[in-house]
Amino acid sequence: MKNSEDVNKVITLCGKSWAKIGVEFMFMGESEECKNCKIRKTCLRLKQGSKYKIVGLRDGTVQPCPLHDEGVVAVEVVELPTIALVDSKMAVEETKFKFEKKCNKFDCFMYNLCNPIELSNGELVIVEKVIGEPPNKCPKGKSLKLVELKRVGKEQS
Repeated sequence: MKNSEDVNKVITLCGKSWAKIGVEFMFMGESEECKNCKIRKTCLRLKQGSKYKIVGLRDGTVQPCPLHDEGVVAVEVVELPTIALVDSKMAVEETKFKFEKKCNKFDCFMYNLCNPIELSNGELVIVEKVIGEPPNKCPKGKSLKLVELKRVGKEQS
């Protein structure tokens, strides 16, 4: 039986110099240099704005890349959970819901936790873990909990 990390592994390419187990990165999406690349589909399997961790190395064959002078190699990655603040009522492990960015108080210390850049409005997520209380009280008086969220995907509901 495969464990969940094996099931969630994605093979992609990354710069040879930073292809090391444990390295974490955020996939920023396709660059202009990628448009005419023969192997671009392997790189573009990742979700733009998501954070990933390298959990395995493949055979080490170096492929040329217009973005990485040293070339790229195949690696296995897993998507990392998103740390976020959600309404306390939703902070129950295994709860699925459509994530909504509701706060526009840009000067709030917790703004980035309430509005993580990795998630879009309406994206289906699941609470993987309840971490606990927020670092501060919400200035709007909302009851919030700090959680780990994982994207479920648009195909499921």
